Amino acid sequence: MGNTYNFLKNVFQNLTKESKENNSFIPTLLVLITIPLSYAFNNIAMGLFLATAIFTYKKNHFSLQSHLILPITLYVLMALSYFWSIDKESTLPALSKEIPLLIIPIGFLLLKDFSATQKQKIIAYYSYAIVLLTLYFLLRAVVRYWLRDDFRVFFYHGEDHIDFGLVPKLLNAIHVSVFVAVAFFYFFTKEIKSKIDIFFSVLLFVFVLMLSSKNIILIFILLVLLHVFFFSKSSHKLRLRNLIVFGLIIGLIFSFGKIKTRFQQEFQTNSEKSLSANVVEGIPAGVHYVSLKEAWSNEKFTPNDYFPGTAFRVYQFRIFTELINDRMVFLMGFGLNASYPKIEEKAKFYNLYLGEEGKEGYQNKNFHNQYIQNFAELGILGFILLLLMLIINVKIAYKSKDFVHFAFAILMISLFLTESFLWRQRGVVFFTMMYCLFNSGIASNNSKSEQNL
Repeated sequence: MGNTYNFLKNVFQNLTKESKENNSFIPTLLVLITIPLSYAFNNIAMGLFLATAIFTYKKNHFSLQSHLILPITLYVLMALSYFWSIDKESTLPALSKEIPLLIIPIGFLLLKDFSATQKQKIIAYYSYAIVLLTLYFLLRAVVRYWLRDDFRVFFYHGEDHIDFGLVPKLLNAIHVSVFVAVAFFYFFTKEIKSKIDIFFSVLLFVFVLMLSSKNIILIFILLVLLHVFFFSKSSHKLRLRNLIVFGLIIGLIFSFGKIKTRFQQEFQTNSEKSLSANVVEGIPAGVHYVSLKEAWSNEKFTPNDYFPGTAFRVYQFRIFTELINDRMVFLMGFGLNASYPKIEEKAKFYNLYLGEEGKEGYQNKNFHNQYIQNFAELGILGFILLLLMLIINVKIAYKSKDFVHFAFAILMISLFLTESFLWRQRGVVFFTMMYCLFNSGIASNNSKSEQNL
């Protein structure tokens, strides 16, 4: 009890100290740790963050950082797309959901730059908050298993018609995987680890596996191997050996029988197994599972054809290439959140399953790919702005030698291939806040970063 009291006392004193040095420290932290909570809490935190940045603004704090202008420019393009949107009723409400792209970078432009040490402390407190969230969901799963005797409570997220899963469907297991993975790398990459750091690393590692997002797990494990063999201090002395061992491990992983068969099934056969989750739920027995080749080449489908996650993404890329042939769409897109009518038209044209009472169909799904989503709705400029942010993010992460930043950058690139992450409120807040936190004040903080590495 005494140790807990001393720990909480130290946390309070540390937060007070950092808040005195930078008034935006606590509001920034609150935005991050409330992302998995109710939208209301996160909205209040963002309001507090912006208000703090405005009311504590001093002229010498402001610096026009081009990489922070990019998300603002993307939001301005979203707003302008209202004027050419094919579905203005969908575009207008979507603008309020995407407003973190405007609010958060403006806040970072106005507030005093965080030092490298302060950034590390924000990530540290965020990571501890994620540990608490993880413990809560694990305890919840244990209780639910005791009550229901169903192992599904330990994996992925629930479905619309079944209240099972490790996390609620509203949170989305794939998105939570990314939140947890970033926290994991904070503990895992510490040069000096305490026993509690090791415990938290193992806990978060196992939790990512339990969330069962195959795309994230694959990239997550590759990042762990990259750090062990190339980024840790001990790896520098044995780089050639590590390169050989790393290559052998990757070769073994992809030559291992079951994994090799899984990839062959995904790309060559009609299988219910997929590298990503099924798109619609409640799939009955006896249906035909669409292969990747069929998703790309079939002239028509039937309502009995069901798409595993990866096959559906191939189909969506296919219809995107058909839609983008229009010159005006290529240049300007359909408008923010306005691609749904066209997706529905294609679903009807190809005779996809459109759902029935109590079950959803494929026509109401977005592209599940952030790159395609940007291109289809905001045109070539929206696509380029997204690429620029990702490239700058990786470049700064590599130069700073901050592996947590690097892991975040790579996870985002990978996640955007299978999810329209920025078209979800939690997704756009997480990406924009982390992007601005890691990449703001680079010129003034580089020397400090180097001293802390």
